[in-house]
Amino acid sequence: MERKFFGTDGIRGRVGDGVMTPEFVLKLGWAAGKVLYQECNNLVLIGKDTRISGYMLESVLEAGLSAAGVNSRLLGPMPTPAIAYLTRTLRASAGIVISASHNPYYDNGVKFFTSEGSKLPDDIELRIEAEMEKPLTTVSSDQLGKVERIRDASGRYIEFCKSTINTKVRLNGLKLVIDCAHGATYHVAPNVFRELGAEVVTIGTEPNGFNINHLCGATDPKQLRMAVIEHHADLGIAIDGDGDRLIMVDEDGEVVDGDELLYVIGAARQRKNQLRGGVVGTLMSNLGLEHALKRQNIEFMRAAVGDRHVLEMLQQQAWELGGESSGHIICLDRTSTGDAIVAALQVLEVLVDEGINLHEAKHGMNKYPQTLVNVSVTQKIDISKSKGIQEAVSDAESQLADTGRVLLRPSGTEPLIRVMVEGADAPQVRTLAEQIASAVSEECAA
Repeated sequence: MERKFFGTDGIRGRVGDGVMTPEFVLKLGWAAGKVLYQECNNLVLIGKDTRISGYMLESVLEAGLSAAGVNSRLLGPMPTPAIAYLTRTLRASAGIVISASHNPYYDNGVKFFTSEGSKLPDDIELRIEAEMEKPLTTVSSDQLGKVERIRDASGRYIEFCKSTINTKVRLNGLKLVIDCAHGATYHVAPNVFRELGAEVVTIGTEPNGFNINHLCGATDPKQLRMAVIEHHADLGIAIDGDGDRLIMVDEDGEVVDGDELLYVIGAARQRKNQLRGGVVGTLMSNLGLEHALKRQNIEFMRAAVGDRHVLEMLQQQAWELGGESSGHIICLDRTSTGDAIVAALQVLEVLVDEGINLHEAKHGMNKYPQTLVNVSVTQKIDISKSKGIQEAVSDAESQLADTGRVLLRPSGTEPLIRVMVEGADAPQVRTLAEQIASAVSEECAA
């Protein structure tokens, strides 16, 4: 069955439109409660990021769960991976995150974790959607779910993050700039690095409900680059609004993306004979990553775009390390989902252990020039059946020959067609990407 509401990362949309309304989310909470309810463990955790709409959606979610007879615990603003971790350790039957990740403040979403802290399987999402087709009913008053707030959630998660690196590792002497994107890690991430001994300069730690991801964080590291240079820091750490994406900046202000961070972690583990299996990237991962890992005798596989697909392939292969160019880094030997703070600590452990800086750590990986163009669409189009688009792609592939590749895909979270071209010649790559994007735009306008 095709999913009606769930996308690649839960349910997401503009607040007040479509699915992101109080009425819909109330029904969603009720339906999820009916499906996720376990008699032996009648407890669901609810966390959120810092968007203004989080208060409203939290209230209706808790009401829907209560109507289904499910108890809930409110975590307040907490990173998405923290909710996955707390769901496991507090033995909840499920965790719910109210967040639209890297999107602007006017979007929001709802995503779920299983009791093991992993994303819901497709069949459970389909069962929730099927339940939403039924009329909402309320259990008797003596069976209504109760709501409580967990006061020490951030402290629990901070201690967990610190536990993911060797207890002998100290960050003393390191000066770090941390950009929390005015998001869910604003009260967590700086404390993790400070408590490990680093001197920390913070930006993006003053959320007001509207500034999440705005000109900051993992999706826009310009502020971070300037701050690293201004403060003569050793490196910068940029996290997105819900805390699962990581981008870093070296001491010269040069951005280090998810592909390069995967290489740093993977190559270091290989040198220490601690890498289990290979590394999973995605269709968007840079060719330079694939080639660099091959030189280190590390197997590389590509999953479909989206961290859930990376996770699925890791589990299928029984591997532990994977991620995306955008900064989702998954270390399954440390936690159950992508976690920006945990991933940053893995990189910092490499730097401390080997006595090198971030720029030196990525030596050996040279990225191919890559251009990504996002084309806005107002309706779904079948890329494979458009003659104009396919001709543009074929022309580009013939020009690139064996020195590059072309990838077109619809976004799983936004009304966009993503056009990616990669190759050895940067001007050629840029031109070909623009030509294909133009063909996509023409098809949408037709």
